Amino acid sequence: MSTSTKSGYHHGDLRASLLATAMRMLEAGEQFSLRAVAREAGVSATAPYRHFADRDALESALAAQGLRDLKADLTKGRDLPASAADLAELAVAYVGFALRRPALFRLMFGNACDTGSEERVQAASEIHDLLRLAMTRVFSEDASDALASAGWALAHGLAYLFLDGKLPAASDEEVADHVRAAFSAILAARPG
Repeated sequence: MSTSTKSGYHHGDLRASLLATAMRMLEAGEQFSLRAVAREAGVSATAPYRHFADRDALESALAAQGLRDLKADLTKGRDLPASAADLAELAVAYVGFALRRPALFRLMFGNACDTGSEERVQAASEIHDLLRLAMTRVFSEDASDALASAGWALAHGLAYLFLDGKLPAASDEEVADHVRAAFSAILAARPG
């Protein structure tokens, strides 16, 4: 004799599935809410609330994932910078990430870091630490925090100028050349 029960939907890793669904929706330019993400993921409308208190919490988790993805892009296949040219290549990777994933990039940096999200704070801290370490390897330890902020500001500003069409470029290589030239000009500048 066999007993039969209706098999309910079971999700192995609901949080990861919801994040993947939300990321896909974000990067496709779709408007999303917790309800829309649940529907797209094939779970009940209340399921996302087990992991995210509200849309802001989901967006914070997406931003944290974006920051981890950015760090992976910045470190993939390269050693820490040892020269100003290496720093420029780090900036090229940063701008390249922004141009490949514009919706995520805007979400990551479009509002203040949610200090209530330990995951997002940690991911943001790791990016800052990476940039500070990169500057420390090329320049003196004393100036690393200020230079890390300045280098980040330059790369970040260039990313948004390209995203917003203020600096038009016909190709990825043209973007990269512009970023390299900007970093070279700033890092080579000396007080007169």
